[in-house]
Amino acid sequence: MAQKIVSISSEDIEFATFYVGGSLCGINILNIQEINKHFEITKVPQASDYIEGILNLRGRIVTIIDLGKKLGLAPVTKNKDNRNIIVNSDDEHIGLLVDAISDVVLAKEEDIEPAPSNIGGAKGKFFQGVLKTEKQLIGILDIDEVLKE
Repeated sequence: MAQKIVSISSEDIEFATFYVGGSLCGINILNIQEINKHFEITKVPQASDYIEGILNLRGRIVTIIDLGKKLGLAPVTKNKDNRNIIVNSDDEHIGLLVDAISDVVLAKEEDIEPAPSNIGGAKGKFFQGVLKTEKQLIGILDIDEVLKE
C-alpha cells in the first residue's frame, strides 16, 4: 500500500494595516467584521480612560476603544481620517478607534518576527510580533490580548 505524503505549505495571511499613535499596526483581516467612519459616540460615565464610549451600529451596541490610549501611545487625534475597526470578541462587538487606515498586506506566518525587547513591558503584551515589508515595520496586534480587560 502506497503512503500518501502530505506537504504542509504556509498560506498567506492578510493583515489590515492602520496608523495609531504614529505607529503602523496590523490585525489579521479574519478578526475584522467591518471598518467604518467615526459615528456619534455616547460617552460612558466612569469608564476606563481608553474607552471613548458606545455607539449604535445597526441596532447593536458597540464599545469604542481609543486604541492609542489602550496601547500606551498617543491618543487618537479626532479628524476625518479616523476609522472604527469593528471586531467581534466573545459575541460582543468592539470598535477600535484608529488614526487612519492603510493597506492590506499579505504575509506568511514565518515572516512575522518576535517583537523586539524594547516593545516589551506591560504594553508589549499587546503585540504578537513584527512584520518587515520593503518600506516599513508593522506591529502585529494580538487582538485577544488587547480586548482582555
